[in-house]
Amino acid sequence: MKVENYRCNAENASDGLSEEQIKSCLIESVKNRKLSKVLLIPPDITRKNSGAGLIVSLYYQILKDVQVDILPALGTHAPMTREEQVFFFGSEIPQECYLEHDWRNNITKVGEVPGEYVSDVSDGLINQSMNVELSNYLLDPAYDLILSIGQVVPHEVAGMANYTKNIVIGCGGSDFINRSHMLGAVCGMEQAMGNTDTPVRKVFDYAQAHYIDKLPVEYVLTVTVSEGDKTDVLGLYIGKERKWFEQAAKLSRTHNLIKMDSPIKTCVVMLDEHEFRSTWLGNKAIYRTRMAMADGGRLIILAPGITRFGEDDEIDRLIRKFGYIGRDNVLRLCETEPELKNNLSAAAHLIHGSTDGRFNVVYATDKLSKEDVENAGFEHMPLSEALDKYNPDSLTSGYNKTEDNEEIFYIENPALGLWTVE
Repeated sequence: MKVENYRCNAENASDGLSEEQIKSCLIESVKNRKLSKVLLIPPDITRKNSGAGLIVSLYYQILKDVQVDILPALGTHAPMTREEQVFFFGSEIPQECYLEHDWRNNITKVGEVPGEYVSDVSDGLINQSMNVELSNYLLDPAYDLILSIGQVVPHEVAGMANYTKNIVIGCGGSDFINRSHMLGAVCGMEQAMGNTDTPVRKVFDYAQAHYIDKLPVEYVLTVTVSEGDKTDVLGLYIGKERKWFEQAAKLSRTHNLIKMDSPIKTCVVMLDEHEFRSTWLGNKAIYRTRMAMADGGRLIILAPGITRFGEDDEIDRLIRKFGYIGRDNVLRLCETEPELKNNLSAAAHLIHGSTDGRFNVVYATDKLSKEDVENAGFEHMPLSEALDKYNPDSLTSGYNKTEDNEEIFYIENPALGLWTVE
């Protein structure tokens, strides 16, 4: 365990940090401070393997004499239910501690990333400025400390998730979310995923240096691996400086970047029904495997919890209307369709969820109709049929042979890694 100026950073890349080690780090991060009101910003239930549930619970215990508010970094996701709060963070935290982020309304513009800078980092592909908008809760001067908690892992937009992303996206406004997601889509996922320095990350860094640094925000970053219901925290980094994000990203690439010897012809991905409720979330199965999938391959997504396409009604409607029709088609429609032009995060999502004809995607679900799935651009398979053929209880992570001798590559949770061919 390493302590610098009351910032604790720990790694145990063999079997994970113990709860006692994690708690010691958290205590170290807040000791000798005069605190009366603290805001915790963890991920929501869609990052349940981040280790953030335990960390929030421990901070709540450690800060028992302090007013603690919790603002899940929803971004565009649906608000957490009370059942999800208890499942993720524990029953000892009362519901009145939780705040709800509204990415469309309860925000304030604190500045902007200039168009010239955006043009520079994107090699001229995009030259529009981006408004940096933050939840009004973050701007409340009553908070002595704001702790942003989350997992560093390969990400389809930012390259590596978390650090400033948790603030400007998870607690940000529509303009920045829309434009940054489109920046990532236009510059290309393949060039971003798994990398620390990407066009989107450079935009985040600008916002951090010019606007976030003025706030009492510090970061609690984890690197995790999971198997079944067990999550191990391999690294914990606490502090304000970017170097902790860089160290976390380096460790994550070691454990969350899976390099294949050859492309995958048939891939089966399981989506936990508690974590994945929409294709907006479930398409991680596509994002995280696309660089490992063989041309003409087949990706089968077991999706028992998928009930809709978007996390809110408007984005759900746009996905149903336009579908996952490929990068070039989406970019063309952004020029002619005001609905997409004014909802660039939805347009970017349609690009990310498209395979551009390289491989086929099969959604196995009983909660979206065959017609709805096919209209969105995917193939459909009844969930019961898929589970009979690809029973998760009989599969192990990696290559398997089914009863009819089909070779498949099985992924238990796509959110925890990035698969690519060496």
